[in-house]
Amino acid sequence: MTVQLYLGDCLEVMKSIPDKSVDAVITDPPYGMNWNAKVTCGKNGHGSKGQKYSNYGKTIVNDNKSFDPSPFLKFERVVLFGCNHYANSLPKGTTLVWIKKHTQNFGKYLSDAEIAWMKGGEGVYCYQDTSLLGETNNRLHTNQKPLGLMKWIIEKCTREGDTILDPFMGSGTTGVACVQTGRNFIGIEIDPGYFAIAEKRIKDAQQQMRIDFTVEKELDYAK
Repeated sequence: MTVQLYLGDCLEVMKSIPDKSVDAVITDPPYGMNWNAKVTCGKNGHGSKGQKYSNYGKTIVNDNKSFDPSPFLKFERVVLFGCNHYANSLPKGTTLVWIKKHTQNFGKYLSDAEIAWMKGGEGVYCYQDTSLLGETNNRLHTNQKPLGLMKWIIEKCTREGDTILDPFMGSGTTGVACVQTGRNFIGIEIDPGYFAIAEKRIKDAQQQMRIDFTVEKELDYAK
């Protein structure tokens, strides 16, 4: 299994990645909410194990404009979170629902769930995971997804040994899930702070699996 990480604009980086080398795109893109969570990651801005992260809660790059999914629809298998924000730009497909609250809290404060569009099919499938509920001290990204959720999605639409591309890598949860489920991973992130967090998380995961790891930091894509 291999891991490749790129710091830069995904549309530019993808020009150097052959389409045939990617089996699936699974990602949570910025989709125009211009979200800026006024929160601090844990006590005194510290993440898990006392490591300080100042990135949690900050504005997401490019989240101030509408998302165009068209560059990613050419791939055979695709999962895109936040599809309710750009549904008119997507063809018919499967709906994946992440239920992120306990039942007794439905209807209280923000959304009860998040949905993703999966290319092909027409069913609706749910996965409940409340592991990040209230766990701000363990969150490394404003829109971080639970590891269990990403494993569920990966195992639902890919096979062991496939190569998954996440063009909006964030804190790297999809990459960690790929390492733990035997998939190759290509991750792209435009924000240097989140890139550093993702790099560390994925390296920690792959060290246990002895997976080859390539980081492309010094590319023109990052300029």
